[in-house]
Amino acid sequence: MKFYITTPIYYVNDRPHIGHIYTTTIADIFARYHRMLGDDVFFLTGTDEHATKVVVAAAEQGLTAQEWADRNAAAFQETFRKLGISNDDFIRTSQERHKRKVQQYVRELMARGDVYLGEYEGWYDAGQEEYLTESKAKEYEYKSPISGRPLVRKREKNYFFRLSRYEGALQRLLEEQPDFVRPDIRRNEVMQRIAEGLNDVPISRLGAGEWGIPVPGDEQHVIYVWIDALFNYLSTVDTPERERYWPADVHLIAKDILWFHAVIWPALLMALGRPLPRQVYAHSFWIAEGQKMSKSLGNFVDLEKIDGYVSRYGLDALRFFLASQGPLGINDSDFADAKFREVYEAQLKNDLGNLINRSLAMLQRYRGAVPAATSHPLRAEAENMVASYRACMDGLDLTGALRAVGSFVTRANQFVEESAPWKLARETAEAGRLDDVLYSLAESVRLLAVVLEPVMPSSAAKIRAQLGIAQRPGAWAETSWGGLPVGAKPGEVTPLFPKVET
Repeated sequence: MKFYITTPIYYVNDRPHIGHIYTTTIADIFARYHRMLGDDVFFLTGTDEHATKVVVAAAEQGLTAQEWADRNAAAFQETFRKLGISNDDFIRTSQERHKRKVQQYVRELMARGDVYLGEYEGWYDAGQEEYLTESKAKEYEYKSPISGRPLVRKREKNYFFRLSRYEGALQRLLEEQPDFVRPDIRRNEVMQRIAEGLNDVPISRLGAGEWGIPVPGDEQHVIYVWIDALFNYLSTVDTPERERYWPADVHLIAKDILWFHAVIWPALLMALGRPLPRQVYAHSFWIAEGQKMSKSLGNFVDLEKIDGYVSRYGLDALRFFLASQGPLGINDSDFADAKFREVYEAQLKNDLGNLINRSLAMLQRYRGAVPAATSHPLRAEAENMVASYRACMDGLDLTGALRAVGSFVTRANQFVEESAPWKLARETAEAGRLDDVLYSLAESVRLLAVVLEPVMPSSAAKIRAQLGIAQRPGAWAETSWGGLPVGAKPGEVTPLFPKVET
């Protein structure tokens, strides 16, 4: 099977921060999981470059828009490389391959009568480069719901997309395919807003020769950044070599851009006669120490802070924290230093790390190699964990998947105390029982390496090395109990998650 997952493409008006890193890391985890299943995976991320704010920021730096975009796009690429992100492509909207496709799609929309020239007057959010309806502008007290800055009353000629034409089709889509938008609360928000009625939306602005993609056949107009950006998901795979990946399986986004992805994007695809993505998943936000993140408050988790966490705790610890504590559901999540340390100490160092360390240390001390077993006391619990993990991962419930893993780690640690291998080792008559215990613990450790590989690939490789088994990426077939070869000799056993000084 194929699996195509995307992140939003990120504005190049600034460097990467925790929001970008979170979404991209979660997408990376699901991409790695599906590769483990043997799926044909395509994982896309990239940068959104044609915003007016890019021109403004570039001018403040004494640079052209292209120079500024090049600099910040490179920062995103380098950050993702350092963080081990396994994306298959990195799309930039200033690339010719994208611009050609966007103009092609707009021509098609014009030919179908879904794009027309008209005049618009309304409340404009300059930061988001979008218009708000009168009712929405009033609801937000004529301020941007994102930046809080005053909206601007504008009147200009634009090319419009006939969004109103697709109101009924969008309602049917959300009613007949409830998983198209998740979580459920986000779908309900979208349905309520559609029920209020859809107006046609402007998709261009006057600006001959400005930074952006000209409207085909009328270069006095530049295509708005938001429609330009949405087309990246299609333009990247709309080639003979990649066409098998469309439609996308998951668009992973933050909740603030839900409207574009859950309403305008599927309507554009309907107008083009293209298959729709299977799901739009909108996660919530990170906050810091109980407050909204803000540069002015000094609580913004930027690249320097991210680098600090990686330096102190390791990249896998950061990935685990984001995956297990992040706002994938409907609630915002707190990125607090004390919470990060607590998760590292309790879940990684004391629970998972301790289980692996003492299981393999006892295997090495008492047998020197994996023994044969006649009984498998942890098998049922391990198989239940694997089944729960897969069901959760298939449903994009990463938190639930890691909860299942954590519960099994707790049970395995309890089993160590109950079986007391150090006592069995002193009794010759208990040799068979000791073999069963040591095999079950070692096999449990092996299974943990497999299921944790998408989240903590480096740690999974270290577990394999300590087990003395092949250093290859895990495959789902390896989650069957009994895969640990008898006679395998453990390597050097060292703590995976060492103590971090305060």
